[in-house]
Amino acid sequence: MKKINVKNDACIGCGACVAIDSEHFAFNDEGLSHPISQENLESEDLRNAIDSCPTSAIILEDSSEECCEEECDCNCDSECECENCECTDEDNCGCKECHCEEE
Repeated sequence: MKKINVKNDACIGCGACVAIDSEHFAFNDEGLSHPISQENLESEDLRNAIDSCPTSAIILEDSSEECCEEECDCNCDSECECENCECTDEDNCGCKECHCEEE
């Protein structure tokens, strides 16, 4: 299953994605983009929003991997403590590194 992810350390809050695809994106309290829907992931507006991001902060990733912790901020409830996690916003951790690599 695919999932929209916005890399917080790359997003500059330009608003292109929000303007192009308000179905999937909104601004958070810090003025950065975050996904608000994981539905309709094949839409043309979503593809255009991803392509328009000047910093390539938006990715459509495979979310079939398991979280590395029983619960983490990758849509769970506690802080991700993965070794390679580079998230700067612990309350909205959703980077690809927050998923365990096969050991």
